[in-house]
Amino acid sequence: MPKVKVARKSTWVDMTAMTDVAFLLLTFFMLTSNFVKKEPVSVYTPSSISEIKIPETNIMTILVDKSGKVFFGIDGQNNRQQLITNMAQKYGVTLSEIEIKQFTLLDLSGNPIGAMKTYLGMKTEDRDKPGNNLGIPVDSLDNQLRNWVKTAREINRESRIAIKADEDTPYPVIRTVMKTLQQIDENRYNLITRLEGGAI
Repeated sequence: MPKVKVARKSTWVDMTAMTDVAFLLLTFFMLTSNFVKKEPVSVYTPSSISEIKIPETNIMTILVDKSGKVFFGIDGQNNRQQLITNMAQKYGVTLSEIEIKQFTLLDLSGNPIGAMKTYLGMKTEDRDKPGNNLGIPVDSLDNQLRNWVKTAREINRESRIAIKADEDTPYPVIRTVMKTLQQIDENRYNLITRLEGGAI
């Protein structure tokens, strides 16, 4: 007797629920993620066992790379606009509205105020080149970092200072930055480090 062949049916899986879950997860991660701010130079911070978190707002950041170049920035576009306008007035530098707008988009800047007009006039991709970030002067003859911090303090009295330096940054540079802060009675600041793995 011949076997009865059962007709094969293709299986159909409803993917609607799976797609919904995928989009819900994607939306969740997009809304809860903190994006890393773009920095002009990459810095590998030293490790520590401190777990104190730096606040996301009301922060002044001083970044020092391993070659000793100093960068400075504050949060908030309105604060940055006031900062660059006041600094330009102090040093007699004339900046256009477009150049001021370009400055407000920078999280950190690292150039002498005299070279700022040229720097802000560059294309974005040219600004990222290492040779175009000269560093803010911190020497005894022209300590512009002191004026950046003082001006930023006038704009926002609640700001906390955070120093982020590379682990290979020469100590004399860090000491100069700290002395600069002491000269203007800024004795409280945080040092940004990475958490040491497996610390006891």
